[in-house]
Amino acid sequence: MDAAEFRRRGKEMVDLIADYLENIEQRPVYPDVEPGYLRSLIPEEAPEEPETYEDVVKDIERVIMPGVTHWHSPYFYAYFPTANSFPAMLADMLSGAIGCIGFSWAASPACTELETVMMDWLGKMLKLPEDFIAGTHGQGGGVIQGTASEATLVALLAARSRAVRMILASDPQRPETDITSKLVAYSSDQAHCSVERAGMIAGVRMKKIPTEQSDKYAVQGETLRRMIQEDKAAGLIPFYFCATLGTTPSCAFDHITELGPICNAEKIWMHIDAAYAGSSFICPEFRPLLNGIEFADSFNFNPHKWLLVNFDCSTMWVRKRSDLIGAFKMDPLYLKHDHQESGLVTDYRHWQIPLGRRFRSLKMWFVFRMYGLKGLQDYIRKHVELAKEFESLVRADQRFEISADVVLGLVCFRLKGSNEVNETLLKRINNGRKIHLVPCQLSGQFVLRFAVCARTTESRHIREAWRLITQLAEEVMQELPN
Repeated sequence: MDAAEFRRRGKEMVDLIADYLENIEQRPVYPDVEPGYLRSLIPEEAPEEPETYEDVVKDIERVIMPGVTHWHSPYFYAYFPTANSFPAMLADMLSGAIGCIGFSWAASPACTELETVMMDWLGKMLKLPEDFIAGTHGQGGGVIQGTASEATLVALLAARSRAVRMILASDPQRPETDITSKLVAYSSDQAHCSVERAGMIAGVRMKKIPTEQSDKYAVQGETLRRMIQEDKAAGLIPFYFCATLGTTPSCAFDHITELGPICNAEKIWMHIDAAYAGSSFICPEFRPLLNGIEFADSFNFNPHKWLLVNFDCSTMWVRKRSDLIGAFKMDPLYLKHDHQESGLVTDYRHWQIPLGRRFRSLKMWFVFRMYGLKGLQDYIRKHVELAKEFESLVRADQRFEISADVVLGLVCFRLKGSNEVNETLLKRINNGRKIHLVPCQLSGQFVLRFAVCARTTESRHIREAWRLITQLAEEVMQELPN
């Protein structure tokens, strides 16, 4: 394919993508295929001779689309949103074309510098303390990670490194293995499973802090303080706490204004995971949910969930960048460059687990400029309004109950009755492939999650979804024994 054909095929692909997204709601939201469906549709080996572009494109509908879950359908209400916008897609095309591997400033100065500035732009939208903004007198800054899972792990590894250094500074003869064997980290029992997984990868014990429905599934300061004291009395070394703002099961918010001072007093690294909810903090009415950020050592959320920046783009800020760099810095000769010790540049390879990195900040630059802060705020508010509309429909039906506070774009609800009835209802919903939901468990109850996800979701989609849910609920309840 030469440049002339690329121009032609590129325009065709843009048309294909636009047609797909414009007509996506006509497709079943969830695929009707069995595991292994795809292998029989394509050859066992790659072709010896080149095939035509037309042949490849024909196979998109035959091979790929039957097995696609359509995350951007207005009938997709599972998990949390994954962002999608035309400006971000165009920026991703440009990123792919430039094709730099931005592990250092010298590897592509624009890749590094735009990321630093975009992270400052976004930090200012969120009204983060100046300590987290690179273009200030503070010692912090921001970096784009691939996912919130990576950010949690990076923060945990940096916290482990800092804890070991602090202890060795006062007790140089103590074996490092003795220190690491006694380290203990904490998270909510509502935290994402990636937090527990980070503990497994880092080789440290991770304790789950119990939460209660009466506390809206939020970690309480007194509970954390008691666990810390018990563990210290047992000879353990508390060093890390992952607070969650907007938990995956129910979008619960830990009380970081209580938890932060405890962590600061105990020299425990507090990381805040706001993967989903963080996007909403650009709206003044939701910014109080982030109060307490001033106590955090690191903070992360995913613009690729709810801020119209396509995957992958997970933004992370640290209060003290030297804590991150101290944990990850490696400087072989082949990566050194003239400006690295100047204090004027950032080498993001020291801020992450991989070495290589894509030019992801282009997506932020395009989206922030073409939507503006107001456009992004309007988008968030619209999704919250749609969730409130769905909540009102649920509350108006005496057969159903709301299982958790509806704060943003997630509604947790269930049929009044047994877990089995609700499991049957969800199975009927998803087997119909008209809408797609996933469950969670809250206080031992099987709960259905309804998350407003797609950029194109409107009130009519919410009402159609509710009509289908109530229709299937009626069928399920008629089948119950008297």
